[in-house]
Amino acid sequence: MIELEGVPELIDPVMVAAFEGWNDAGDAASTAVAHLDREWKGEVFAALDAEDYYDFQVNRPTVWLDGGVRKITWPTTRLSVVRVGGDKPRDLVLVRGIEPSMRWRSFCNEILGFAHELGVEMVVILGALLGDTPHTRPVPVSGVTSDPDLARTMDLEETRYEGPTGIVGILQEACTHAGVPAVSLWAAVPHYVSQPPNPKATLALLNRLEDLIDLRIPLGELPEDARAWQLGVDQLAAEDSEVAEYVQTLEEARDTAELPEATGEAIAREFERYLRRRDGGPGPGQSAGGHATEGGDASYLRDTSSGRTRPPRPPRAEREERGEKPGSAESDDSGPGDAEEE
Repeated sequence: MIELEGVPELIDPVMVAAFEGWNDAGDAASTAVAHLDREWKGEVFAALDAEDYYDFQVNRPTVWLDGGVRKITWPTTRLSVVRVGGDKPRDLVLVRGIEPSMRWRSFCNEILGFAHELGVEMVVILGALLGDTPHTRPVPVSGVTSDPDLARTMDLEETRYEGPTGIVGILQEACTHAGVPAVSLWAAVPHYVSQPPNPKATLALLNRLEDLIDLRIPLGELPEDARAWQLGVDQLAAEDSEVAEYVQTLEEARDTAELPEATGEAIAREFERYLRRRDGGPGPGQSAGGHATEGGDASYLRDTSSGRTRPPRPPRAEREERGEKPGSAESDDSGPGDAEEE
């Protein structure tokens, strides 16, 4: 039995989780949960035992000095609570850690134990995958679930993915089998600019989460950081004609694929979302201005597997022959930070 001392009774709690590693391209998902924790001043109330779930040769502990005293920080997963007030108060349970190295079923059962004790009404798991998507367009974010009823009532996709999975997919299925409503939100990160951070993808995940749980999220400096990130990548891409041509190809494919979506209903939905965010004004702790991050690092366009500073041309004919679409999880090139659309 999990004992929770000092944790107050929560109001309509939603658990939001993200894990560094395979499911976290560009660190977009873990950064989103870290943003929520920082903006709402989350209080850590539990940490999973690192000995149970992590291989320390894969995820090594770090040593640091605290007033001349050496201390060790062990890789683990921590849970914190944020109290969100306002007209529609709703509390969040934040789960942030590293994808475990072993005992995934026990890991998920322990997370679900906390969810049960805290009365969590829904679990939202954030992830990010590498895809054939241009950095110049809005970040695609898909919401998927294994629950047909939840897919229908919340306008989500019912997952049809088959293939290798990560802790995001395992935790979502564990929630489904335990009878806990669960949703996964996936942001597509351009594979040719996969190095973290990716504030544009983080911002897209938070915007989608805001719509899903009907809660105003303070964005702080993220919008300005996202603009600075895109400007930096624009400048780097402009310096290489092959990269610029490749980005243009992705833009054309994306625009063509989205033409059927330009319906009156889709436009009205986006306009309503814009009005809701504008009328709400800056959320608690949200600043009106922003701090621009530097975007001149050439590593933005580096292929980590080959060391090249431009993306390899994808085998488009082969992918089209298999019926794969740009930006889909199935057409994603495998590599660090890859994830499945589970």
